[in-house]
Amino acid sequence: MVDNQHKKITGYRDLTEFEIGCMNDCKSLAIQIGELIEKLQREVDFDQRWINIGKTDLQKGFMSVIRGIAKPETF
Repeated sequence: MVDNQHKKITGYRDLTEFEIGCMNDCKSLAIQIGELIEKLQREVDFDQRWINIGKTDLQKGFMSVIRGIAKPETF
């Protein structure tokens, strides 16, 4: 492992403790949502097309929120 990896990646910055806590809260919630999606995907009577659309949209939503917290300096 490389110490301070984020400092070696272009566009990353140091986060405050509050920002880190918020990101970890989001990631924890995303794990819970992911587990729910997996449960829904096992149900053959559910419309899996919509489950998969919801999964993708939720993934994009969590990525967007985390990016909003992290405020990367690059595109």
